[in-house]
Amino acid sequence: MAMHQFIISSFSTYLNALESKSSMLCVKICYFVRYWITEFWVMFKMDSKLSTTMEEFQELVKANGEELHCRLIDTTQINSRDWSRKLTQRVKTNTGKKRKVSLLFDHLEPEELSDHLTFLEFKSFRRISFSDYQNYIVNSCVKENPTMERSIALCNGISQWVQLMVLSRPTPQLRAEVFIKFIHVAQKLHQLQNFNTLMAVIGGLCHSSISRLKETSSCVPHDVIKVFNEMTELLSSYRNYDSYRRAYNECSNFKIPILGVHLKDLISLYEGMPDYLEDKKINIYKLYSLYNHINELIQLQEMPLPLEANMDLVHLLTLSLDLYYTEDEIYELSYAREPRSHRAAPLTPSRPPVVADWASGVAPKPDPKTISKHVQRMVDSVFKNYDHDQDGYISQEEFEKIAASFPFSFCVMAKDWEGLISRDEITAYFMRASSIYSKLGLGFKDLVKLTVLPIPSLAGIKQGC
Repeated sequence: MAMHQFIISSFSTYLNALESKSSMLCVKICYFVRYWITEFWVMFKMDSKLSTTMEEFQELVKANGEELHCRLIDTTQINSRDWSRKLTQRVKTNTGKKRKVSLLFDHLEPEELSDHLTFLEFKSFRRISFSDYQNYIVNSCVKENPTMERSIALCNGISQWVQLMVLSRPTPQLRAEVFIKFIHVAQKLHQLQNFNTLMAVIGGLCHSSISRLKETSSCVPHDVIKVFNEMTELLSSYRNYDSYRRAYNECSNFKIPILGVHLKDLISLYEGMPDYLEDKKINIYKLYSLYNHINELIQLQEMPLPLEANMDLVHLLTLSLDLYYTEDEIYELSYAREPRSHRAAPLTPSRPPVVADWASGVAPKPDPKTISKHVQRMVDSVFKNYDHDQDGYISQEEFEKIAASFPFSFCVMAKDWEGLISRDEITAYFMRASSIYSKLGLGFKDLVKLTVLPIPSLAGIKQGC
């Protein structure tokens, strides 16, 4: 019942029975549909297309004047059921502890970062519905699948954020410190069994724009490099992600899978097995196998989150991860930090060795309403934690430190901003900075003029499109 649409339309069998004037078969089909509606009505709530199809089926039965059939497939009982959709329930957050928190990247402990990245990842993962997986299998892409597209955008945003946080530091030693911190974050993510965000973080550190930084890597201790290599090997695509699969299968309770790997499994299964057997019977084993793979992912959404989140930090990360940079722009920035040498990597950016293909090419779409919501929440968090006397102002020094937590995403502060800065000024600052890439005609060179980087060090960067 859950997988029938892979093989046949929802009422094609009934149409065939009508054409052959097989009244008995029509009655059997309607009894089957009644059982479906009665016992698995949640499926109709979760899949609007299925619900619409069933209404069309009901109209078809009515048009053929079969009163008994109409009574059997009464769909009104679906809407009469109490409904609390698990996919829209909020992940529980920590509301008991009341403490001031630092919103500065340099002050956040790796455990805090890993916890809150996991909160965002799980929140995104648990929104993916059964029908989203089915649509992806049939289409082999995320077109017209916004829930899954947002999940991919989050993964790509984290990977870019990692790269840019490393590249935001002006000296090799400072860049190495950020690199080391993200390795510690990766270790915590591994402990949390959050493999999807672990993939994003290690993928960002493996990216050629980072791996080519020889001066930076020379400042990273050997024990950290050893951990990094172990993580890279764990997530490697070698032998169809064999190391990851073994580690994943050994985990129990809460865990977040590398979604791209499991989606590839679904595609392989769907394309590798026939729909019908030699005797023209439906290949039930194929449908059963697909169902089990999807249902395993759905069941993971029910696991309790083994951590507590501070919403102030959630707002900070949500805004920080809204990045709109191309591979070329990041790579040029890498060369600005450590210029090309005869030993450097080739000009063309290479794909991080652990990033799944399914996540490539999907970028967050700037939505003014969403950006405004995130900015307002972020500003509220800033004043909650830094406006100590609650007079509606914070110092310029504190604000500059906060802005540094957003790699290259924000404009320089206006020269006439001196001393205390108001809520309205900060709101306007974040709104202006967050919309840079949503404006037509702005390329990387234009953005650089608005960032805190020294302009002379970026001379020669090509004009963006």
